[in-house]
Amino acid sequence: MSTANNKHRSSLKIPKAFKIASKILETTSPKLAARFAIKLFTTPVKFKLPKREEEMNLRSRQEMVMIPSLNKSINVYFLGDSPKKVLLVHGWSGRGTQLVTIADKLLKKGYSTVSFDAPAHGKSTGKTSDMTEFVAGILELEKLYGPFEHVIGHSLGAMATLNAVKRGLNVNKAVIIGSGDVVKDIMDDFWQKLGMNIATGELMINLFQKKFNESIDSYSAYIAAKEVSIPVLVLHDENDEDVPVSAAHHIHENLTNGQLVITKGLGHRKILGDKTVIKQITEFLQ
Repeated sequence: MSTANNKHRSSLKIPKAFKIASKILETTSPKLAARFAIKLFTTPVKFKLPKREEEMNLRSRQEMVMIPSLNKSINVYFLGDSPKKVLLVHGWSGRGTQLVTIADKLLKKGYSTVSFDAPAHGKSTGKTSDMTEFVAGILELEKLYGPFEHVIGHSLGAMATLNAVKRGLNVNKAVIIGSGDVVKDIMDDFWQKLGMNIATGELMINLFQKKFNESIDSYSAYIAAKEVSIPVLVLHDENDEDVPVSAAHHIHENLTNGQLVITKGLGHRKILGDKTVIKQITEFLQ
């Protein structure tokens, strides 16, 4: 499922200075260039908290929680006091308040929510992160604050959601929104945007795999989906410029109990605040 039409394409704009630096490094030491690319790939961009998220930031109870396996602390947000808890997982360069509109609706439906800033995101510690750290955060929060009724993830958080369920997260249902799929496609897209040659790009991937001592594609969403038996709602917009809609179709094909909803005109982020989408989510969960 890695043909040209299905390739991951991110709208991420890489600064020209980084492209120049990577090309200079590539001519002197491909290995240094590959390490530089990994550093960039694993460093999220920190954005100012948008106004729409300020209220959730003020209303929620917050706590810093240490993830022992990572030696990093994550900032956790708690909304509501219902024992029916839903875990919310943001995407790359997002925050625990990113799914605020969904959280507000869940509160009205009798749920409480738990969300978090992934390592190196928002108020959490660390400078770099990756999907394995998102998964570690999810599983640690289940130990401390679970059980959760359901889990909802967006973008990289959706990929992490499937991988967490595969690795033992015990929930009744999952919702994934704008999920990426094949990890190699995501990494290929990144080194190509940096302007690196194929050999350096492959070196970057090999170094990454060496770090984790396993194939990067073992974390691909469609592979995790094969081992997920709970009901999963797969939401994706056909005009998503960050992740092609083919990712949703491929993930859905590999789920044993999946439901696919394709929206139009909402892109990668507006989908999180769309009333019709949120109604579909709450109806699916109830």
